[in-house]
Amino acid sequence: MLSKKIRTILLFACIAAIFAAVGYWNISPERFLDRPAVQVEANDIDWYATNTHTLQYLPDGKVQYEMTSDKVDHVKATDITLVANPDLNMFRGTAFPWHVQSKRAEVNSGGTEVELIDSVRVARTDEKNRTTIITSTRMTVFPQQQYAQTEQPVRIDGAGGVSTGTGMKAYLKESRIHLLSNVRGQYEAR
Repeated sequence: MLSKKIRTILLFACIAAIFAAVGYWNISPERFLDRPAVQVEANDIDWYATNTHTLQYLPDGKVQYEMTSDKVDHVKATDITLVANPDLNMFRGTAFPWHVQSKRAEVNSGGTEVELIDSVRVARTDEKNRTTIITSTRMTVFPQQQYAQTEQPVRIDGAGGVSTGTGMKAYLKESRIHLLSNVRGQYEAR
């Protein structure tokens, strides 16, 4: 009876020794040393948000801008924020905001420069109920300076007519717009 117990213990000890050897061989430290380091891709997203709503205030407490978007992705390597369907009202402390929309946008790390891309539309209705609508395929907006520019074709609907041109500089605070080249206009006579 004692010999049967010893044989059983020896059998289990041999099986345990075999499992230990196989386990050590499979997880030996040398296997991990040969693996290459994980590379960070240039377009890796480190955070995102969906259905965003942002309010920015001026020092005097008035609203500077209000923005909503479907999705915001932050690219870690470049510190650029990608925005899907941005919808921005730039109040500038007034009751008559500039309404800025596009299919997508890229915002630099400090938020000082916004590149609007595809179906760009900038509109404003003033205190006399006159509407101005600026459309283009691409536009760069500098929110702190209340300035926008583009080198793309532009269309401006307002003031009783339509103006088109290539390239634009828009001083949003003063509601002053300069078309740079190939300027054409069509206006209604009153």
